[in-house]
Amino acid sequence: MKTFLYEIKTSVVLTLVLVVLLCGAYPLAVWAGAQALFPAKANGSLVTDQAGAIRGSALLAQNFTSAKYFQPRPSAAGTGYDAASSGGTNLGPTSAKLANGVHAKDAAGKDVNDPGNFDGIKDLVAAYRAANGLAADVPVPADAVTRSGSGLDPHISVANAEIQARRVATARSLPLEKVQALVAAHTEGRDLGVFGELRVNVLLLNTALDQLGSIR
Repeated sequence: MKTFLYEIKTSVVLTLVLVVLLCGAYPLAVWAGAQALFPAKANGSLVTDQAGAIRGSALLAQNFTSAKYFQPRPSAAGTGYDAASSGGTNLGPTSAKLANGVHAKDAAGKDVNDPGNFDGIKDLVAAYRAANGLAADVPVPADAVTRSGSGLDPHISVANAEIQARRVATARSLPLEKVQALVAAHTEGRDLGVFGELRVNVLLLNTALDQLGSIR
């Protein structure tokens, strides 16, 4: 009996000690270390404007539709850029749906508001060329018309940003060279100098544009 009670007591004490260490002390130490060493990243890499208002997270894409802003990659996360519903189209490169999209129509042949509808690459290419004043034979960067696996990729390629620069400069009445310089200043290098491609964070670039203002 004494042995049984001793084992019960030991188990209870060890459980309480582990609860304090693993559910209290350890998480607190990790939180305190993160806040001390890299507070911005620990708090979600939030981006603020000059007034201190939060614009979003540098880690998550958000939709920009105005011509005066650089626009991110298309998104299949929920209804688009939904951080609570991250995901892609899950369609292969030879998929007809990926190329042509899905456009449900009514009996009169008009598009209907169906949650299963989405634009295909052909639709996105045409829309991108129209928005940026490109001729029908001008190549379009792949990231401008394809959705990322997460639907929340915050970056676009440098080629994509350079094409959009002319539209943004015109919409903001800014010299093209100034917008191009801003793109260059916000171009991020390869990870560890080797992995990935040069890229531009859309939210950081658009925030810098708003801070720059416009020349009229």
